[in-house]
Amino acid sequence: MATTKQRLALSIIDFLTTSLTDGTLTEEDRDSIDVATTCISESFKVDPTDSTPKDTQSLLQIYSVYEKLKSKAPGASTTSAPAVPAAPPAPTEAQKAEAESLKSQGNAAMAQKDFSKAISLYSQALALVPGNPIFLSNRAAAYSASKDHTSAKADAEAAVAADPKYTKAWSRLGLARFALGDAKGSMEAYSKGIEYEGNGGSEAMKKGFETAKKRVAELEGEGEDEDEDDEMTDRGAPGMGAGGMPDLSALAGMFGGGGAGGAGGGMPDLSSIMSNPMFASMAQNLMSNPDMMNNLMSNPRIRDMANQFGAGGAGAGAGAGGEGGRGAGSGMPDLSSLMSDPSIAEM
Repeated sequence: MATTKQRLALSIIDFLTTSLTDGTLTEEDRDSIDVATTCISESFKVDPTDSTPKDTQSLLQIYSVYEKLKSKAPGASTTSAPAVPAAPPAPTEAQKAEAESLKSQGNAAMAQKDFSKAISLYSQALALVPGNPIFLSNRAAAYSASKDHTSAKADAEAAVAADPKYTKAWSRLGLARFALGDAKGSMEAYSKGIEYEGNGGSEAMKKGFETAKKRVAELEGEGEDEDEDDEMTDRGAPGMGAGGMPDLSALAGMFGGGGAGGAGGGMPDLSSIMSNPMFASMAQNLMSNPDMMNNLMSNPRIRDMANQFGAGGAGAGAGAGGEGGRGAGSGMPDLSSLMSDPSIAEM
């Protein structure tokens, strides 16, 4: 006896053969059908020419019955569209009344500054009537009073999304954003509130907007000040050379010195002196520490040298030679001798 799968194979062969005779396929397809039936016969070990009684219904009839049954099955659909979650049932009148009562109790708790109780009561009201903009806005106010500005912002945003015309929610959103440091976002929220209120907005809404606007201007001003500070650092402070190096012309003037090269018996060429790392470091310390400059001028040797440059540096340069230890024609003391002074060397 043929198995179920063999009977199915015979039904397929019968369907293919019938398709040639009923006009579904043409004579041009006969060779392909013959090859197919031969392959099926050999694979399932069946003989299409066997006179054994076959199923009373053809494969096509059986499949037609299957399609009809499938279309009548509950939830059947010809497409595979994703299921859309059912909307929650609308609250009943009793639930609405209970929610209003809870809201009133929450308002009373707010008046008594029992903010945690108010949050709980507003939450219970929202469980009965989800998405109610008034309940959300009231809970946002309770969160703000509890310093939970993040939760206040979330509730206020949900409230304005539910009903943009409920302007109190815009005010609560502006307050929460301002408390979180978002002055620009706060200004936008108050601006929306003013827009929905109409007639230029209420005084409270306008005051909130002006406060946020002022804070935005302050933050922008602070940013400009920081840019100026950076620019001053790049240029160097007044009295400083490029890269923050002290302006050595001022140091030269202190000793009565002249310009570069020490022309006229004045101060020697500072560029050559400052090529010495020890003097460069000393000059930086002097120009950045006023107390050190005062200590320096209290040193008798430095004071004598300054007086010499201020009063007679040029005359000293007129005499050829001079005392040992002084530069020829310059009046400048021997720097190695000067640096042997401990109070100067420590600089």
